[in-house]
Amino acid sequence: MNQTPAGFGPPPEPFEPRPSGTGAGTGGRFRGRTAIVLAALVGVLLVIGGGAYLAVGGDRGQDGRDSKDSATPTGSPSVDQGDGKGPGGGPETYDPNAGIQPGEARVWLRDNQTELAGAGASQYGPWRVGDVVVKAMYKEVTGYAVADGQEKWKLPLQTPLCGVPRDPSPTGKLVVGVKETDSSTSHCNQLQQIDLATGTAGWKVPVPQENARDSSLELEIAVSGDTVALARSAVMSGVSVTDGRKLFGTANTNGCSPNAFAGGSRLIALRHCFAPKEPVGSARSMVEELDPATGGSKWSHTYDKGWNVGRVLSVDPLVVAAYHKEKQVWNITAFTPDGKVRSQGDAGFAVSGRCNGWGNSTGYQECYAAVADADTLYIGGGRPGQYLGIEDTLQVVAVDLNTGKEKWRTAEQPKGRTMWPIALEGGRVVVYVSPGSGETGSVVSLAPADGSSQPLLQSPAAAAGAEDVFYDHGVRISWAGGRLFLLNGRVVSPEPQVASRAILSFGK
Repeated sequence: MNQTPAGFGPPPEPFEPRPSGTGAGTGGRFRGRTAIVLAALVGVLLVIGGGAYLAVGGDRGQDGRDSKDSATPTGSPSVDQGDGKGPGGGPETYDPNAGIQPGEARVWLRDNQTELAGAGASQYGPWRVGDVVVKAMYKEVTGYAVADGQEKWKLPLQTPLCGVPRDPSPTGKLVVGVKETDSSTSHCNQLQQIDLATGTAGWKVPVPQENARDSSLELEIAVSGDTVALARSAVMSGVSVTDGRKLFGTANTNGCSPNAFAGGSRLIALRHCFAPKEPVGSARSMVEELDPATGGSKWSHTYDKGWNVGRVLSVDPLVVAAYHKEKQVWNITAFTPDGKVRSQGDAGFAVSGRCNGWGNSTGYQECYAAVADADTLYIGGGRPGQYLGIEDTLQVVAVDLNTGKEKWRTAEQPKGRTMWPIALEGGRVVVYVSPGSGETGSVVSLAPADGSSQPLLQSPAAAAGAEDVFYDHGVRISWAGGRLFLLNGRVVSPEPQVASRAILSFGK
């Protein structure tokens, strides 16, 4: 492992590659990372469930509550002035940069300030567009300054979100599904375009009706180029991101019902195929590449009976995770550009249910711990446990896409520090290492050949408590422009002396 550069903070725990297959013995470790952390800081903070902290003293920054129903942005059109050295609140507000050391990356943190009913609301994103990072939640989309986290704009929506893609279009346009009314049983029948660079609302159109039974409470959405693809109620549609016009649709499933999409540089459809006279539970999973402009099929691959497609780990190259419920195994399939099976093999390690689909029936691109180059998949993994999904992915495993075999894996991280490969940059694998027990979060890069590590970023010790409340089972992560962005998957309403951590960032 390389030595720490001069002026850089303490390096993360060492990462050493292991031969393929080692360290993958059976074990019964299946635990959550929900922890109670006491930080003796200016303003004592106690971690409690659901990503919330009990805060003693100080306000929590801007109000951010929205009383308007019109889809117009609020707030300053430019970055609020600030030096980026604090959390942006009152003088007694918790400072995640307290005691920061030379070489450590400065942190900014924002809490939820929006009133929410019941158990709160899911958050989506984060998406970086220029100098803005954006998140979507409930009935609002909010942009923050990348440098210091100050709110740049807030776009209120008339009704709640009911379908959000993993990524916006290459032009920075996000298309989301919104409900007809505020009711939880209201149909998801409207599409809204949003410009993430400016926080302005674009076109709004009804979801195309493909047949008389076409209705849904939620949409599975993916964006590929200028196409936003929608799957619901066993039918699918394609709409132009630019102007909202319908590009394609199908009411006839030919025995293979659309289930979801994966987007990006290609448009991948996931279907359930039903054979005549066979019970519903015998449906087979199909993976299919579509022409984004027409919805026409380029090729398709049907899995053997009993296998369920769980996640699309990479779109280009196409890498898919599937699991077999009865056999209690999962596998990784790599495809050639024309849809032939490049390699397929059962995995000798375990991953989060978010990365193989075990126990997760939606969000087919919701694995935030896997990236792939032309020949290798890099994924956060660990020892197999009692179930197919584990929460503590203490290693990075490299899988050869030509053979399906392991190439190497890093040593297990101590103290519950999970490892999530999040990007490929400069020919190396960028990995987020969570704080774990009493540690601080960091970002490292791994050599593709053997997994040897170099430190990239280290967060201050004071930020450990705040980072640790971004729980693995729901957090969404983005790495862009040398900065890490963590988004809690769910937040709750603000209460006196209680802060629901919403988004945290550190980096250059």
